[in-house]
Amino acid sequence: MVLFVLVATSWRTAQAQQPFTWEQVQQKFEATNPTLQADQLNVDESRAEEITAYLRPNPNFSVTADGTQIAPYQGVWQPLGGTFVIPSISYLHERDHKRELRLESAKKGTLVAEFSHTDLQRTMLFTLRSAFISTLQAKAVLQLAKDDLDYWDHVLKISRDRLEAGDIAEIDFERLDLQRVQYESELQTAEVNLRTSKIQLLTLLNDRTPIDQFDVTGPYDFADQLQTLDEVRRIALDSRPDLKAAVESVDKAKTDHQLAIANGSTDPTFGGWWTWNASTNNVYGRETLGFSVGIPLRIFDRNQGEKLRTQLDITRNEKLRDATEAQVLSDVDSGYATLNSTLILLRPYKAKYRQESVHVRDTVFFAYQNGGASLLDFLSAESDYRSVQLNYMNLVGSYLTAAAQLNMAVGREVVP
Repeated sequence: MVLFVLVATSWRTAQAQQPFTWEQVQQKFEATNPTLQADQLNVDESRAEEITAYLRPNPNFSVTADGTQIAPYQGVWQPLGGTFVIPSISYLHERDHKRELRLESAKKGTLVAEFSHTDLQRTMLFTLRSAFISTLQAKAVLQLAKDDLDYWDHVLKISRDRLEAGDIAEIDFERLDLQRVQYESELQTAEVNLRTSKIQLLTLLNDRTPIDQFDVTGPYDFADQLQTLDEVRRIALDSRPDLKAAVESVDKAKTDHQLAIANGSTDPTFGGWWTWNASTNNVYGRETLGFSVGIPLRIFDRNQGEKLRTQLDITRNEKLRDATEAQVLSDVDSGYATLNSTLILLRPYKAKYRQESVHVRDTVFFAYQNGGASLLDFLSAESDYRSVQLNYMNLVGSYLTAAAQLNMAVGREVVP
């Protein structure tokens, strides 16, 4: 039994430490983020308002009592002797498709809410992707710091052997040993940055997993090819949810204007009643039916302001749509320029600079070991190597962030 518990615990720990891919992180975010869930309820509330918009008016039922005696009849008090009851029912009939227009307006309001929710999801996914990229970048930098420290320990080991053999001066060894402090500092900074990135990612996921049991994985590299700017622009105009919401807002404003015109029409109220012991000249007419039609007299049009307001609202939403379209194109152009600029810097790093920095460092170190180069030459070559490698790691992170920014600007993934 104890063995089973230990195995089960080990299995759960292994499962908890399984690194998440970007697709898994995205799915978890959409399922657990409270801000996103709260905004989804706005869409559900808007959809519930469609039911209210299409409700019919309820009929009115009333009962009237008439003919009650207020004085004694032949000396006998009969307060209910002549009373007759008139039950009646009435119904307001809405003309000019008011219900249909209210429903159409509510449905378009739901579409606007859905696109707005998708737009919120778009912006929050960029924040999530940035945190994911920061975690990958921190892992890459941490691995680089560990490799540098291991390499420097190897250098110190060789230098200590040379010191014991009298091949180098003690001051040179001490200078090499002091250089290790910088590598230790870089390693600690990288570990702190990794934990900070994981904390931000866990916060967005609304996850309480211990940091040491949470990890992510994914390619930390760049793609050299981009679509053309015109193609990316076209995709953005077809995909951006905030632009779709702006277009639907214009359609909704037009429907609201039609509804305002329809609300200016008069709605008749039809009524009918039944009477027992009717007060008529016909002695046999004890039971009678009645019918009425009530039509409001629109001497003063009380809907002129709403008609004008909704007409102006159409123009306002059209201007907002144009402004949103301009912002979409601006976001795409800016994101594309940033990504392309980062690519221009990355290509020579991957093609030659990284390999050159390794070659120069190893060559100078070999020369230093054999007395063909000074200690300063070796330290300078090592510094150049670290700078090139770290710059490359940071540029890859900048590329991935710029790619995420361009994807956010377009509204869907155009750069994997």
